[in-house]
Amino acid sequence: MPDDPAAVRIERVGPRQYVGYNGRGAVVHIGSAEHDERFTPGELLKLALLGCTGLSTDVTLARRLGDDYAATLHGATVKNVAEERYTEAHERLEVDLSALEPDAAARLLAAAGRAVDKNCTVGRTVQAGAEVHLTFVDTATGATTAHIAEEPPR
Repeated sequence: MPDDPAAVRIERVGPRQYVGYNGRGAVVHIGSAEHDERFTPGELLKLALLGCTGLSTDVTLARRLGDDYAATLHGATVKNVAEERYTEAHERLEVDLSALEPDAAARLLAAAGRAVDKNCTVGRTVQAGAEVHLTFVDTATGATTAHIAEEPPR
């Protein structure tokens, strides 16, 4: 695995249930949809996109609206069930721009959009695609096997 200071891990805690950790002590509960109080991987993907958009726009919006501005982001996906993948991700950022003149609000939203285009690593990765490398490790022997993903059906 590459040396990544932002690496994360998950551990199995039950059937189709995991707990995820980062190096700063954060915890997230992951599971299939039948488990309450857990995020599905698809929901985590949506949250990652929204979080990246929120963080990418934060400085730009705060500069004009003040550090205490309120924002809510919503995310949804369109799923191709036969291919078991999402074909679209939709995000909505809600923010009160009533204190700005219409031209100033339009310029601010354009600047916020540019900030997302430039700085949102998660969105840029989803749009461009990324190779996924999976290695299986036998903890008893230390033997490793690399998994080569098959091309997804199109």
